[in-house]
Amino acid sequence: MFVKKLTVLFSIFAAGFFAASLFALEVTEPAGAAHGYPGLCSINGKKVADGEFRQWVKNKRLHVIITYKFPDGEVYEEQTQLRQQPELIQEKWSWKESKDGKSQREFSADFVSGIATAHVREEKNQDVSGKINVEPGRTFAGFGFTIALSNLRKRLLNGEQVQLKAVGFSPFPTLSPQVVTVTISHGGLDRMRMSGRSLKGDRFIVHPEIFFLAKLFVDVPDTNIWLTNPAPAGFLRWEGPTVLPTDPLIRVDLLSGMKSDSARSLEKSSRR
Repeated sequence: MFVKKLTVLFSIFAAGFFAASLFALEVTEPAGAAHGYPGLCSINGKKVADGEFRQWVKNKRLHVIITYKFPDGEVYEEQTQLRQQPELIQEKWSWKESKDGKSQREFSADFVSGIATAHVREEKNQDVSGKINVEPGRTFAGFGFTIALSNLRKRLLNGEQVQLKAVGFSPFPTLSPQVVTVTISHGGLDRMRMSGRSLKGDRFIVHPEIFFLAKLFVDVPDTNIWLTNPAPAGFLRWEGPTVLPTDPLIRVDLLSGMKSDSARSLEKSSRR
């Protein structure tokens, strides 16, 4: 998600930082058909859009489409395609924002051809296309990270930190596509209220390793993804910028309700 969406500036490894290396991501929790109705909220928990989540397998590919509809006619749609055999490999990702049927912003990445594009009509009417350096099985975008996390869950719960690659777009000076190293770690076991229910989930942190000079121009926040606890682990919550790192922070909940509360940490000893 769904949603979505990791955006970054530069690709670099953090000096002196150790994380477990991966050549390809083993599929330990294969995903299948699913259909749900998540809610998109402001970071303060106010619901602003109704979502629909669809996931299915066709031609040996996992397809995911997530749509958010706003009361004013605005629509967000994310699409993801992944291969699950012999390893987990993302092949496509796209994000589109439209209003009254007219495109406002579009971002896409074809992991097979190595081409990513951005089209923004809102102000500058920008159209950008560029080559990205994709490492199959290690490079992901948007909801692809949630699928990757479900297969990394056991390793991360055991204290490992894993480095993957994220595809995003730099807002300065142009919308040129970028690939950056991200470090993924387990942030703890939390409890949160959504749609009137109190739910428990493991929080995973996706931290971009950004060159220190880049931080002088723009702050690239972490993305937090919660998976359900106990297993089997599925999507529970996502928090991060909409698409670009300068976008507002949003929250997507598995269960759609008018109010969503912030996650609260639980004692680690209570993990199952």
